Amino acid sequence: MRPYGGAVDALADLDLRIAGCRACPRLVDWREEVARTRRAAFADQTYWGRPVPGFGPPDARLLIVGLAPAAHGGNRTGRMFTGDRSGDVLYQALYDVGLASQPTSVAVGDGLELYGVRVTAPVHCAPPANKPTPGERETCRPWLVRELRLLRPTLRAVVALGAFGWQATLPALAEAGWGVPRPRPAFGHGVRVGLDGLGGHGGLDGHGGHGGHGGLGRLELFGCFHVSQRNTFTGKLTPAMLTEVLSEAAEAAGLK
Repeated sequence: MRPYGGAVDALADLDLRIAGCRACPRLVDWREEVARTRRAAFADQTYWGRPVPGFGPPDARLLIVGLAPAAHGGNRTGRMFTGDRSGDVLYQALYDVGLASQPTSVAVGDGLELYGVRVTAPVHCAPPANKPTPGERETCRPWLVRELRLLRPTLRAVVALGAFGWQATLPALAEAGWGVPRPRPAFGHGVRVGLDGLGGHGGLDGHGGHGGHGGLGRLELFGCFHVSQRNTFTGKLTPAMLTEVLSEAAEAAGLK
């Protein structure tokens, strides 16, 4: 029997439920409009045009939390950070650290595998101007909480990309069963915060019924500038800076 067979099934079910979500009218309208009109370079492609679920193994020890799918990236391909320049930077760094099978992420079915790491976002739909509202972030938060609860048996480190991801991750971690300091730690590149597990929660909340894993291990939360084109083109985030954070997080997660 696979050691995390139940988690595999529950996470696959969660991914399907995320992909069918229509909770935020503004985001639904935008993602579907982009999928209809398409960018000229992708005019011959069929866009995903739905919420984009997380990507990576169900027994991940490291979780990377971004912002939201790109209109012509994840919203086109159906996979997180796939088919856009931000993903080019992220997956190259994951490959350099030894956490990805290849340095590129072009499309679903391209052979990319992640080793011990999963990639997700606090908002699963592509937002106009890449800017989800705080209300949309709150509406989407239960998906992140459930994902964290399913990953709890193995999860040991989280990297939050950017202030938006950081601000979304902290309350989700608290709701999923980790102790978050008060006042909440401020975001910064290279910031590291240790969170103790409070225990007592099952693998899912009352919506799914998976349980059986009691206490939580200690988790290390890392802040990293987002891999946006603005940050990478201006040098605010360099490949070396990204690789350094991912290497430290991988070590904390027991992947190195």
